[in-house]
Amino acid sequence: MSVTQGAPAALAEPVVPVRRSWIGLLFAANLGLWMVFFTPVQVLLPEQIAEIGVGSKEAALGWVTGVGALVAIIVNPAAGALSDRTRLRLGGRAYGRRHVWTLSGAALTLLSLLFLGVQDSIVGVAVGWAGAQVGLNVMLATLTAAVPDRVPVRQRGRVSGWIGMPQALGLVLGAVLVTAVVTGTTSGYVVMAVVLVLLAVPFALLTPDDPLPAGDRARPRGKAIWRVFREHPDFAWAWGTRFLVQLGNALGTLYLLYFLTDKVRLADPDTGLLIMILLYTAGMVATAVVGGRLSDSSGRRKVFVVWSGIVIAVAALLLAVWPTWPVALVASVLLGAGYGVYLAVDTALITQVLPAAVDRAKDLGVINIATAAPQVLGPAMAAPIVTHLGGYPTLYAVTAAVTLLGAVMVVRIRAVP
Repeated sequence: MSVTQGAPAALAEPVVPVRRSWIGLLFAANLGLWMVFFTPVQVLLPEQIAEIGVGSKEAALGWVTGVGALVAIIVNPAAGALSDRTRLRLGGRAYGRRHVWTLSGAALTLLSLLFLGVQDSIVGVAVGWAGAQVGLNVMLATLTAAVPDRVPVRQRGRVSGWIGMPQALGLVLGAVLVTAVVTGTTSGYVVMAVVLVLLAVPFALLTPDDPLPAGDRARPRGKAIWRVFREHPDFAWAWGTRFLVQLGNALGTLYLLYFLTDKVRLADPDTGLLIMILLYTAGMVATAVVGGRLSDSSGRRKVFVVWSGIVIAVAALLLAVWPTWPVALVASVLLGAGYGVYLAVDTALITQVLPAAVDRAKDLGVINIATAAPQVLGPAMAAPIVTHLGGYPTLYAVTAAVTLLGAVMVVRIRAVP
């Protein structure tokens, strides 16, 4: 990552370790974001679509989530680029470039969730979820940039472990709230809106946000993605690794509720999904920070990414070969354990191959395309596989193959050991 010596605070390579309070606030912000992202996808949207009653609930769910992911692909890098160039002055005081976007994204997401709660058509649900994806991806672009903006390289594995855990914790806590605490999709969306405000807003209000120097605001540095990849091959390989692993994740998680209902034939699939999520979270929490610390201590990243991909692939193969409830429980733990290490270490690795400090959020937005694009491609692949190409065994076999390929691809990165 290129950094100029003596650069302003907003662009300098961080050297001072961040405090626990800062990590805690960023953890909470990410928890709120991922609760709102995953709980609708895993619980609220499937239930809402099933209640509406359509010919194929699988296809409808894939269409709605696909539209939302397509929006995310466009919004995330655009929001990142705008935040890279933002410089506000009020009352003669210069304000930072990130937090205003975080707050704006939270406001839009809140309104979209309230809109979703009263929809009774697939089109209405798709519009509401697309709006939520705009707000969430504005937030994601700026919150993701907080790590390279503030965290020294020697601390990034541990910090990335902490902020990676909310992806699993958010799903668990959100699922508990919308299944055990409140009932009905409308109440679920309202609770998610309240949670987002309570958890995400404090980070933007209570942490520093260095302003961009006036001379840097107007200088365009944007390049076509293919040019950035050509000039920075390590960045390109990091993108490919993230894309394939996240594609495997999208293939493997989208239809879990339907998998328990139609293949495992569990008597209470909603409770079964909650148990799987709890076990997944336990595995992830147990490994994320530990994996990040070990990576920081050793100075190595790639070996951790490869082994985490192997563990995830094994879990997916278990679901493909033995679609039973006991095996699903074991696979849940393995999926969480592998994904916890992967998120912590791969996130830290990516921050070390960003092309330029001045474009951190934009470049991380490009990386986030590798997370969002599989949400479009995943449903497009999964639906025909489940309905016409061998069903769930084929789906989880493909999940294993794609994930393993993505993890192994990381060895092509040269700048990071």
